[in-house]
Amino acid sequence: MWRCALSPLLRYPSVDELAARAAALVARHPRDARLRRVGTSRAGTPMWLLSVGHGSRQALVVAGPHANEPVGGATVLHLAERALDDPTLTEAADATWNLLLSLDPDGLRRNEGWLHGPYTLGRYFRHFFRPGFLEQPEWLPDGAAAATLPETRALLDLQDELRPFLQCSLHGVDVGGGFVELTHDLPGLAGRVARVAGRLGIPRELGAYDTLYWPGLGPAVYRIPPPRRGDLAAAITEAAVESTWFHPHRHGTVTAVVEAPMWGVATVEDGSEPVDADTVLRLVSRTLRHDTGLLEPLLARIRPHLAAVPDAERLLAPVDDYLLVCPGLADAWDPDVPGIDGGHPLPPLSTAHLATLRICGRRLALRTAGLLHQLVTAAGADPAGVLPELDRLIDVWCADYLDGCGAYWIPVARQVEYQSHVVRAAFELAAGRHARVGSRSGESGWGSQAAVPMQRE
Repeated sequence: MWRCALSPLLRYPSVDELAARAAALVARHPRDARLRRVGTSRAGTPMWLLSVGHGSRQALVVAGPHANEPVGGATVLHLAERALDDPTLTEAADATWNLLLSLDPDGLRRNEGWLHGPYTLGRYFRHFFRPGFLEQPEWLPDGAAAATLPETRALLDLQDELRPFLQCSLHGVDVGGGFVELTHDLPGLAGRVARVAGRLGIPRELGAYDTLYWPGLGPAVYRIPPPRRGDLAAAITEAAVESTWFHPHRHGTVTAVVEAPMWGVATVEDGSEPVDADTVLRLVSRTLRHDTGLLEPLLARIRPHLAAVPDAERLLAPVDDYLLVCPGLADAWDPDVPGIDGGHPLPPLSTAHLATLRICGRRLALRTAGLLHQLVTAAGADPAGVLPELDRLIDVWCADYLDGCGAYWIPVARQVEYQSHVVRAAFELAAGRHARVGSRSGESGWGSQAAVPMQRE
């Protein structure tokens, strides 16, 4: 049975709480912990790096790359405490832990309406914020040299300064299960993920939508393909675009993207063959088209009234992104729609894949509705008269997650314990790999090679 070993972590820390708790930790451990400013966000918020240990081998852990995924902030604070208490993580491993408290502190501030609870789906989606695709600091849509976001530049500079043997990017799944994405295989990680997930009651996502077209390295562990340029839909559904995950390859870095769920769904762990996949796919794709058809006219009614809404374009950007990709995704999932030239047919699907597709379609609709809800409330009135309909849709769709998908809340402390265990497992396995192969920095072509030999795919 799981027992909470992280009683102080009963809620997600805000931007200011992250900085204050890191500073307090350094004050208690001035010899072994340091805090330094490594960048400044677009809104002028300091970006803090907490470092623990004095080893020559550098590990980099990045919290908060997506603004609506705050578990990473709590995880890095917990990892810092563990590294200070456990010399096997620092002195014995000749390692220094470098913990970036938040890659998108401005976006995290926009989520503060739900960070401290109560943790309900309705509250989460009504206060949800995640910037548009081109404003997400992990992505490099035009390559590293052309990166302009100060948050992105801070991370790239940090990667080139530290040349870490391991980089962990801490993400959160709002509804679903946990999984890991790797730029290099770490044999043994899947087994360790399975053990900690089983102990903590965390479902593993065996058909993660992000990895639908990616090679598997074990249950709930996937290999990120080498990046290629593509359009927005391809970036979301088919390939790893240019990103900060791959930028430090030139230094021999292994990157692990560690996803921890907020609301779990048991079905995402069901790897069985479905009875009638096509029927489920038809329902999922038609539901997404229907939901999109409800949201588009609401947006059209809201748009004329946004002139007085401060920073409305930051809320509109993700809305436009979601509504742009929804029709194409619905067609890609529909077995009755002929394949489009250049598109990828769906791979063989398990029950877990189908559950994840259902969750993803609903997620797109709920995020869009939540952002529209914020646009209306930010205007201070509802001149278009859409708020009752948005509230109804959010309530109905959240109820479908709870009743139709069986979504259940996973306490923050349990999310943090799961994510920190996976990071430590990746650290131990990558440290062993690094000791065997040594540094790869300086090798020509390292950044462009496939992470796994082609015959392994």
